[in-house]
Amino acid sequence: MNWLILIVAGLFEVAFATCLGKAKQSTGPAVAWWLVGFLVALAISMLLLYWASLTLPIGTAYAVWTGIGAAGTVLVGIVLFREPTDFWRLFFLTSLIGSVIGLKFASG
Repeated sequence: MNWLILIVAGLFEVAFATCLGKAKQSTGPAVAWWLVGFLVALAISMLLLYWASLTLPIGTAYAVWTGIGAAGTVLVGIVLFREPTDFWRLFFLTSLIGSVIGLKFASG
């Protein structure tokens, strides 16, 4: 169950990073709404990370949380913000995802 909580925490990390990107692209009152979304997603992500770390090793939990957030944010950047998709970027993204999966299996 704590692995599921950790995965959801990582997805909320992607959400808060996405809100920052959308705030950067927005103007007027929309900026404030994206920043509110950022704060809400940040708070939820941190709370879920805390809950997961109560039973998982903190080093593993933090690394997996960061990895999910980083990989998810890169994917959102590619799809939503039209960021580049060259070979090396995709290679290292795949390596990152493989490392996160490896940490899960190495930690039980």
